Amino acid sequence: MGTRRKGRELALKIIYSLFDQNTSIDAVLEDFWRNFHFQDDILGDPVEGPPDSVPSEQRHFTEELIYGVDKHLEQIDKVISSHSTNWSLDRMSRVDLSLLRLAVYELLYRPDIPSNVVINEAIEIGKRYGTVETPSFINGILDKISRENRHVVS
Repeated sequence: MGTRRKGRELALKIIYSLFDQNTSIDAVLEDFWRNFHFQDDILGDPVEGPPDSVPSEQRHFTEELIYGVDKHLEQIDKVISSHSTNWSLDRMSRVDLSLLRLAVYELLYRPDIPSNVVINEAIEIGKRYGTVETPSFINGILDKISRENRHVVS
């Protein structure tokens, strides 16, 4: 698994953990890097014991994604809402919404990452962490967003 995929998976876990918290992003990241360590296997389950060092490139990419989602969350949620027919944000699973937020941030604010890469990565991560319906749900919404909004927000 590549550095960016691992970074996205870590970002998903952090975004997921931010629900219902009134804590600063910096505090959440500090806590996450200090306390949560995951196996490098198919499930990425948490492990006990001393942390394996996350490579600096992977950590940097993860933090770029987290700070970007946080900075643009209001706009990201508006875009998701406007493209998710019959699904309000509060009806979506936390995993699906977290993954959508991450991917929509990349679609709107990361012109260096091709749309097909963003969508494919979200689908693959959704297969790993979501339900059986997650990949098609994510694909449908991201495809519409990509066609209508690719990097139009500055």
